[in-house]
Amino acid sequence: MTIKHYAITALATLGSILPSMAADGTTAYNFLNVTSSTRVYGLGGVNVSLIDDDINLIDQNPALLGTEMDKQLGVSYMNYIGDSNFAGVRYGLSRGESGAWAFGARYFGYGNLKGADEMGNLTGSFSAKDMAFTATYSHDITDRLRGGIAVSALYSAYDIYSAFAMATDLGINYYAPEDGWSASAVVANLGGQLKRFNERYDRLPLDLRLGVTRQLADAPLSLSVTAWNLTRWSLPYYEVGDGTDRDELKRQDSFGSNLFRHLVLGAEWTPNQTFTLGIGYNYKNRTDMSTYTRSMLSGFSVAAGLKVGKFNIGAALSTPHTGSTVMMLNLTTRLATFE
Repeated sequence: MTIKHYAITALATLGSILPSMAADGTTAYNFLNVTSSTRVYGLGGVNVSLIDDDINLIDQNPALLGTEMDKQLGVSYMNYIGDSNFAGVRYGLSRGESGAWAFGARYFGYGNLKGADEMGNLTGSFSAKDMAFTATYSHDITDRLRGGIAVSALYSAYDIYSAFAMATDLGINYYAPEDGWSASAVVANLGGQLKRFNERYDRLPLDLRLGVTRQLADAPLSLSVTAWNLTRWSLPYYEVGDGTDRDELKRQDSFGSNLFRHLVLGAEWTPNQTFTLGIGYNYKNRTDMSTYTRSMLSGFSVAAGLKVGKFNIGAALSTPHTGSTVMMLNLTTRLATFE
């Protein structure tokens, strides 16, 4: 079997594992779009404007990193679709009064996958994994405006074959705490491959994202709207009903469909400083799962957070379709409190 056949089999399998991340299959490295924050996952999986002292938020926008996260450690774990298990760790450090660094690593393991040759004959199983090592820096431009940059080294290993890439995120955030407004813009996944699986060049999932979060003045509730996949307007999908219909696939590409597939909606209730509860809706995730017998809850996600002593614990849950329930856990603490 040639490297091309192995690579195509692996990428095709991983494409089915991450269907909600790139339904059109035009890019690789779509694990970059899987958040490591339970709060973000509960708010629909994408949120670039949520403000809080939580280092796990910075994978969405490097401008969310700040001096308030000095010596904060964050770890994450996600039991994803099938036998996929993802884990990560991050650590933040302040740099003077207006700058901050963070360093992190994430692991994406997909379990054992089936290999096949060009004729479709099974050749046994193999393992597949992706890893990302990230350095993030942010700087307060003014008392309301902050910019950030994150640079990631990406390593992929499918069976005996490997690839290496570099990715960069650029972000900016405007925050007016007295008014409860936060607005952000992010250019995500700039970069490319330095070492390929084979002669084919795999593109990173370059994206432009805009988001706004509004903290209500008369209630402990914040509302978020995030627009993503803004590098292209048309995001068609194919509707096949409950998966048992043998008719031809129905292409959905209307204005309304495309509009809502660009938007992620979220609401978070924070009655006190020790508890949060969030809910989100991602229409793109729901429609990307349209080829399955999906649950009525497909596209929805929930998350809860609780402060216990020196630790903040978070959990998130979603049901993309009837065959899968995705669970995610977070744990953060400030190491300085143990000194």
